[in-house]
Amino acid sequence: MDFTFSDEQRMVADTVRALLADRCTGADLRRLMGEGARDPGRWQALSDMGLPGLMLPEALGGLGLSEVDLVLVAEACGYAALPEPLVEHAGVAAPLLAAFAEDARAAAWLDRVAAGAATVALGHAANPFVADPDTAGVLLIAREDGLHLIEAASAGLTRIASVDPFRRLFEVEAELSPDTRLADAQTVAPHLALALDRGALFAAAQGLGLAQRAVDMAADYARARMQFGKPIGANQAVKHHLATCQTRIEFARPVVYAAAAQIGQQDLFSRARISHAKLAALGAADLAARAAIQVHGAMGYSWEVDAHFYLKRALALTGTWGDEAFHRARVAERVFGAPLDPDRTFASAAA
Repeated sequence: MDFTFSDEQRMVADTVRALLADRCTGADLRRLMGEGARDPGRWQALSDMGLPGLMLPEALGGLGLSEVDLVLVAEACGYAALPEPLVEHAGVAAPLLAAFAEDARAAAWLDRVAAGAATVALGHAANPFVADPDTAGVLLIAREDGLHLIEAASAGLTRIASVDPFRRLFEVEAELSPDTRLADAQTVAPHLALALDRGALFAAAQGLGLAQRAVDMAADYARARMQFGKPIGANQAVKHHLATCQTRIEFARPVVYAAAAQIGQQDLFSRARISHAKLAALGAADLAARAAIQVHGAMGYSWEVDAHFYLKRALALTGTWGDEAFHRARVAERVFGAPLDPDRTFASAAA
């Protein structure tokens, strides 16, 4: 069995990475901090690539691709610390809306959602607040009685401060009724479980990108910064510090990719793989971002060095789509509840 990505999958990710390298620089991030949550030109460029509808079926205007296709794109978005909610929209909220495409209320939004003309924000029980409803066109709100669909303009929003200046969190107040309910609790339960897994998976993929960006930034600085007549990167203390971070990234990377390949199983094994991926990737991101700050010395702790963007995003993603305790519990359920042997590396409940 071939577990490598196809040339097409890598090409899409490389194209996204190149676009964001040009249009999502540190200067762009700093400009957005004072101007708002979204760069219209950058979002349009991403939309022109079809990325908002990447995981929507072709019959609904999307590209009909899967989690394996999006995981590399999410990694590229993490590398750039992309402020726009592309990953959660394309990978979590839009597919959830598409699952109820037979309902006219959902169908009415799907063309615009696929084209990026409107985004979907999701209020899920795994997250205490809703991310990016202020720039969304439609909200999906999960409650005990099921899943509700409302226009974002009709909701009351109260901003909640986040450690990540680009993660726009809100408490949402809305009049929910049987008329706004898209599906009852029993019907929507498996879809919400899949949304949680997708959210955790793509948070992990972004963590890989954040971690690699932090190491690359620190290595570039260590090569350029001279001290006592030689670059500080020549010192073993610096080299070993960054090598440890890169090792953590390389150990996390195959777990994230395997989780993307297994997510469709929706069983004990795939859930544990996703939780392992989130713990490993965001743990690597946290370590790498802190290392980047240290390598930069005293200036690394200042506002002027971009390293803080990556640490703050890593901290924010660590706490979303299930915290560390939640994901450790899911890994423990698999470790103590199913056999551990070489034959179970890519096991499923049906194996």
